[in-house]
Amino acid sequence: MSDTFKLNIDGQEVEVPKAYTLMQACEEVGAEIPRFCYHERLSVAGNCRMCLVEWEGAPKPLASCAQIVGDLRPNRDGSPPVIRTKGAYVEKARNGVMEFLLINHPLDCPICDQGGECDLQDQAVAYGRGDSRYDENKRAVEDKNMGPLVKTIMTRCIQCTRCVRFVAEVAGVEEIGMISRGETAEITTYLEKSLTSELSGNVIDLCPVGALTSKPYAFNARPWELRKTSSIDVMDAMGAAIRIDSKGDAVMRILPETNEDVNEEWLSDKSRFVWDGLARQRLDRPYVRRNGKLQAVSWPEALDAVKAALSVGADQIGVVAGDLIEAEQAKAALDFFRSLGVKNTDCRPAGAQYGLSGVREHYLLNPTLAGVEESDALLLIGTNPRVEAAVWNARIRKSWLWGKLKVGVIGPVADLTYPYEHFGNSPTALDSEAVRAFFKGATKPMIIIGEAAVCRSDGEAVLAAVLGLAQNVGAIAEGWAGYGMLHTAAGRVGALDAGFVPAQGGKSTGQILDGSVKTVVLLGADEVDLSRLGSSTVIYVGTHGDAGASRAEIVLPCAAYSEISATYVNTEGRVQMTTRAVQPKGEAREGWAIFRALSGLFGKVLLYDTADELRGVLRGKDGENTPFSGRGYAPGAKGFAALSAAVPASSGAIGNEPFGRSIDDFYLSNPVARASRTMAECSALATSLDTAVAAE
Repeated sequence: MSDTFKLNIDGQEVEVPKAYTLMQACEEVGAEIPRFCYHERLSVAGNCRMCLVEWEGAPKPLASCAQIVGDLRPNRDGSPPVIRTKGAYVEKARNGVMEFLLINHPLDCPICDQGGECDLQDQAVAYGRGDSRYDENKRAVEDKNMGPLVKTIMTRCIQCTRCVRFVAEVAGVEEIGMISRGETAEITTYLEKSLTSELSGNVIDLCPVGALTSKPYAFNARPWELRKTSSIDVMDAMGAAIRIDSKGDAVMRILPETNEDVNEEWLSDKSRFVWDGLARQRLDRPYVRRNGKLQAVSWPEALDAVKAALSVGADQIGVVAGDLIEAEQAKAALDFFRSLGVKNTDCRPAGAQYGLSGVREHYLLNPTLAGVEESDALLLIGTNPRVEAAVWNARIRKSWLWGKLKVGVIGPVADLTYPYEHFGNSPTALDSEAVRAFFKGATKPMIIIGEAAVCRSDGEAVLAAVLGLAQNVGAIAEGWAGYGMLHTAAGRVGALDAGFVPAQGGKSTGQILDGSVKTVVLLGADEVDLSRLGSSTVIYVGTHGDAGASRAEIVLPCAAYSEISATYVNTEGRVQMTTRAVQPKGEAREGWAIFRALSGLFGKVLLYDTADELRGVLRGKDGENTPFSGRGYAPGAKGFAALSAAVPASSGAIGNEPFGRSIDDFYLSNPVARASRTMAECSALATSLDTAVAAE
């Protein structure tokens, strides 16, 4: 029996899979079907009826989103059924639906934040009447408090239930639902509590009317006033595709763009709402500490102070790169300090035991972010993807919910929004019979290790054990590289690819920060322990007045990710570019340009004068295979060869110390987030909820 079915749609004959909905079949021939409740990534509700089409011979119009093609029958003469998406019959049906939707909808367009990008507004132009036949008072619904991110005006709600299905199916936190029936039906949160999901902001994009809008963005601008710039998110190591909307020199909001390989069309709340932190607590001019206080100086004065601070001998200089460093700055800084003979350079967290083997696949998420949809058994070791990569966690949930994926965890117990088998909290569980049994029968096993698992004294042994386990259970096989590392910092992989690790005999991050060197250079490094620096001179190159700038004797301001076109490499090794949306603040400069200027001051002029020339050095000569040579590259099965080699021997043994956490507070994990009022509100709310749960 054939798995396809023939249809005649608007006079065109088309053959589509029987599993298609009628809406999908109509779109195959280019028909445009209006809809409110239907969304490609959510289950079908079929409750708005805006997508009505005509099936010739049927007694009434069909909701095309809920009608499966395979359930249609051919005509009596055996010819394909005739479907019409246009004409007087269809128009009248849709006009009637629109009239009912607008019965209680308020006339808020002039003051509604959704105005100008509202599905209901657009479709009312096409299908709405010029007048109303209803004289009754419009229904009013009380607004709900959904927390600091989502603003509600529920009188506008048309009960499409997109938000309900999103939080239940994608976010995995069932906090929104519908109560009552008929005219009294309304959408509300559970016991009128605030939303707690890290993905809650996506309901704003999903809402086809102005019922759910962005609270931080409210009344700031109209969509036609904004300059729209496609870029890359750096709040985690995923590299989600985003659109930065700006007005003048200010970022007004951040929205997701579709990238099926990375973030699909979702975005975490931190990535979406952190934009107010791009303007607060910014470093906009150089500073030098005099008489115990930082004083603003000119760039020449600041560079002279840096020259004096670096005249202590190469072995007395240490350089630590932070989480948000772009590849261009990492490369320029590395070239500059290597020209001075400095070996003490590191971009890894303190205690890190990876990245020195020379094998790139040892620190990449080789099966790729999208690869989890192919896997049937996933083991997470020392990582919590819900806070380390919230959008990827939703993809894991999707694979569990709709596919055949089972999940196992070695590490702290946490609510990941899907069930999993917990094997313990220490690396000794890696050698357990239960773990081996977990992978039995799996065709594409996947093992993901977090940074917390390898940033410890036995990290090297843990990494070797995980690589060995991956080989033994079939996670590394021809055509499948199922081992990967989930990073937490956007700049980590790019800096590792640029070689920003200790040279032979050089000191690592923990050793640099223990007070044993006279001058410490922090490249946006704020997530490190600065308490042991003692009398060391600190030079801080960064964007915000955070921990590093507070401790520094010299502060050099550089541009944030929204102010530069720069290269980042995500956790799976995908090379991507941000795009400048606004100008750098004040006298801030691009990071690489600061080190280009310093190189001239030291008589060690770097071999590039522009960012494009620097990127040319990163990418290598034509045909040269460098990590930066292929934009959009991600390893996937290509990592098989490197990972199938013999596991490097470890100098130590695995301990039984429990795995820790890489991120303590999801909302305050970097300087931009800590400068954001919105993120501070979210963090305070999350803390209060955790306290309440603990008390119960």
